Amino acid sequence: MKLDAIDLRILAELQEDGSLTNVELARRVHLSPSPCLARVKALEAAGVIERYVALASARQLGLGLNVFINISLRSQSKEALAQFERRIAEHDEVMECYLMTGDSDYLIRVAVPDIAALERFILEQLTPIPGIEKIRSSFALKQVRYKTALPLPGRA
Repeated sequence: MKLDAIDLRILAELQEDGSLTNVELARRVHLSPSPCLARVKALEAAGVIERYVALASARQLGLGLNVFINISLRSQSKEALAQFERRIAEHDEVMECYLMTGDSDYLIRVAVPDIAALERFILEQLTPIPGIEKIRSSFALKQVRYKTALPLPGRA
C-alpha cells in the first residue's frame, strides 16, 4: 500500500492517541468523517495498522524493574531456536524477545517488581527451558526514552 501525506497524518495521530474518535481524527487531519474512516479501514485491511492497545504504566502496576537478559543457546538448530521461542512466549514477564545477529543469541526484556521476582523468573521459568547455555542480565537504571510510535516516512 502506498501511503500519501493524509495517511501519514492519520498514522501519526493514531500512534499518539489510539482512542481518538473518528470525528476527532477527521478534524485533526482535515477530512470529513466518512473519507477518514475509509482511510483508517484501508490502513487496517492492508496491515499498516496492526491493532489498538492501551499503554499501562509499569511503575503504577508495581513493575519497576526492567531487565535485559542475553541468552545463549547450546544449539542453533532450527528446532532448538523454535523450541526456545515457543517456551519464552509463554511468560508474561517477557515484554520483548529478539533473535540477535552473530551467535544466535536472544535478547529479552522482562518487567518484574523487584530483584526477588527476577531471581524467581530466572531460576523457575528461564533455566528450565531446554538448551540454554548462558544467561547474562543487565538492569535498566533509568528510562531515558520510551516510545511506541514508529518513525513515519517523510516526517521529521
